[in-house]
Amino acid sequence: MRRTPFTTGWQFRPHANSFAEMHGAAQPWRDVVLPHDATLGQPRDAEHGPGAGYFPPTAVDYRAVLPVTGDDRDQVLALHFEGVYRSARVLVNGQLAATWSSGWTEAVVPLADHLRYDGTDEVRVLCRAGRDARWYAGAGIHRPVHLLRGPLVHLAADGVRVVTEELDGSRAVVSVASTVVHAGRGLASRTLRVRLVDHAGAVVAEAVSPVTVLPGEPAVVRQRLLVADPAPWSPTSPRLHTVEAVLLDGDVETDTETVTTGLRTLSLDPERGLRINGQTVLLRGACVHSDNGVLGSAAIGRADERRVELLAAAGFNALRSSHNPMSRAMLAACDRVGVLVMDELTDTWTHGKSIEDDAGHFADTWRSDVASMVRRGANHPSIVLWSIGNEIPEVSDPHGALWSRRLAEAVRAEDPTRFVTNGVNAMLAVIEEARGPQAAELGINTMLTDMGEFMDHLSATELVARRTEESFDVLDVAGMNYMEARYAIDRELFPRRVIVGSETFATKIDRLWRLVQDHPHVIGDFTWTGWDYLGEAGIGRVADSEDPAAGGFHGPFPWLLAWCGDLDITGHRRPASYYRETVFGLRTAPAIAVVRPERSGRTTVSTPWAWADSVADWAFTGAEGVPLTVEVYSDAEEVELLLGDRSMGTAPAGEAHRFRAEFTVPWAAEDLVAVARTGGAETGRTVLRPASGPVGLVATADRTVLRADDADLAFVALALTDAAGTVALGVDRQVTVTVEGAGTLAGLGSAAPATAESYLDAVHTTFDGRVLAIVRPTGAGTITVTATAEGCAPATVTVTAR
Repeated sequence: MRRTPFTTGWQFRPHANSFAEMHGAAQPWRDVVLPHDATLGQPRDAEHGPGAGYFPPTAVDYRAVLPVTGDDRDQVLALHFEGVYRSARVLVNGQLAATWSSGWTEAVVPLADHLRYDGTDEVRVLCRAGRDARWYAGAGIHRPVHLLRGPLVHLAADGVRVVTEELDGSRAVVSVASTVVHAGRGLASRTLRVRLVDHAGAVVAEAVSPVTVLPGEPAVVRQRLLVADPAPWSPTSPRLHTVEAVLLDGDVETDTETVTTGLRTLSLDPERGLRINGQTVLLRGACVHSDNGVLGSAAIGRADERRVELLAAAGFNALRSSHNPMSRAMLAACDRVGVLVMDELTDTWTHGKSIEDDAGHFADTWRSDVASMVRRGANHPSIVLWSIGNEIPEVSDPHGALWSRRLAEAVRAEDPTRFVTNGVNAMLAVIEEARGPQAAELGINTMLTDMGEFMDHLSATELVARRTEESFDVLDVAGMNYMEARYAIDRELFPRRVIVGSETFATKIDRLWRLVQDHPHVIGDFTWTGWDYLGEAGIGRVADSEDPAAGGFHGPFPWLLAWCGDLDITGHRRPASYYRETVFGLRTAPAIAVVRPERSGRTTVSTPWAWADSVADWAFTGAEGVPLTVEVYSDAEEVELLLGDRSMGTAPAGEAHRFRAEFTVPWAAEDLVAVARTGGAETGRTVLRPASGPVGLVATADRTVLRADDADLAFVALALTDAAGTVALGVDRQVTVTVEGAGTLAGLGSAAPATAESYLDAVHTTFDGRVLAIVRPTGAGTITVTATAEGCAPATVTVTAR
């Protein structure tokens, strides 16, 4: 079926019932371009809690006129929704056409029974988001919508499935299964032609098959293609192929479907780990939530693509979609960049975690939710693991084991070529016993003293081994959240078990990565988290010990962000990112992290997800003479730290010292230089410079040429710098942004973890000297972005949409 983007021509408003509409009490409709987050514009306050970032519940309606005419009467028409958050109802001309509960499940809604074909056919989408997630999920039509149009005999939506059956240096065997549907009357005969096209545009295999199909009885056409001298897909060489399926009636092409895929094979065992095309791959993984920071939950294609690019550049080769199926745009970016994916179904099964979450619907919808996830992602070579859940409390009881088996087998029925995992948290699985009479014999006093230590101790117990054995046994890979204490134990206790660290603390990555390297049955590590996110506000914060809110699990209002990502929400790398890159063996130059001057001499309290309150900068203002803690991350034997031309000392580094050398340095307006040495020979050096003189505002776009469509974006970084380009800290000020020409301001914000400012306003205060403007094209032409700040000359950047 032909797929046309249907993202423009929409309007939205807060939900209004028919009586409110009749009496004029409904709010006016406002134009909107999809994808859209309806929560982001709502007022925040302390009453609504930190989980959703202090945003309120949201109920919203959307409407649009369908681009359908009388010429479409003999066509099959449907709307494809990639994601609506949440509890969606679709009405066509006032009549209910579809409902579904999950905010992440895709839905194809047939239209023909409801249409008038007179140019006035209206679709409305009603949705609501309540207290239904433990983090910020937003609300509304947050992923793209497509209009599907095809003949009565057509290829089913997502109906072409490609599998690499065999692959070696000289040949590949690729099977293509295509589903043909007949929505008319009588027997129909067609011909199906399939071509496999390589990354260079050459047709490398072709097959032609006759197909006879009855109404209401889809026909699956299976074709096996032999490819000579194949170009395989791998993380280090992500070469993509396309499959072009064409349905013919005689010599006339009546329907087409094109899918992108990659030729690759997967294998798994506890001695050789995960292998792609026969080569062992260790997963340098990051968990990521689905929000796009300043854009909220709106899954605009370029935003998802940019996140993948920046995470890959920071050293990650794998992402875990936490805790919902990944967007199509992000999967396509992972395919292109060569980033592997653990795609995850849900955060809840039958036991709810939030008062209004999807647990009440799970028993009725789980089969369709599994099918939606797998069918959407089946052709993406980047996906190597399907995760059936995250920290599901019931996995430790017999009924939970039954659900584990049901889900795992349902995934395998949809896709037998990939592996199934589940992110299990020992603490949640046996929390009642751990808090009950057995606590003393388990040697556990209280989880609040040190949650990380508590999780380590608990996960290593016989209680956890026994209670999780069956749920782990139904999986191909045992996903362990904060359970690294089991890695070595299970090598002996469960020798068939393959493990992945599906969620881990960032501060432990040096020890965790050593476990991955030393234990072949442990295939990788996924840190919490790779990219900072909205909601779970303040779980990564550092507080002064005298702060009344110190020691709490969340930050008080106006905290907005979790503040625990390797990269902040604007895509700027934080010190933890450079440390991880060093541990992974991907970085030779030393990395410098400086604890903020306001923390000097103070006792701090933090959660297990927090990094030190440090920055990779030396350009402080008003810090003259303040003694600062400086950490240098390096894999070298030792590091010398210089302030100007004066040595501040030499300290050991490398793995034996957790890749860290620590110094105390009084701040001065001189260069701070770290020199790494092994065996007396320099292996790298890094310089941080102070800011000098007045600061100005600088604007830099990530790209100067965009596509003239609403799935593309320009990311304009705005920074307060000195004349040499050094970003100055401690001089933050409000920045005002205007956009002229063929674009609009889609969002403006900084990485500030606690702020009462809105990302939808045209004015925002910098954080650590930076703020990010996101611009969305409205058509072809020139887009001029101008930023102003007090005491600075205006900064302008121009991009072109083509």
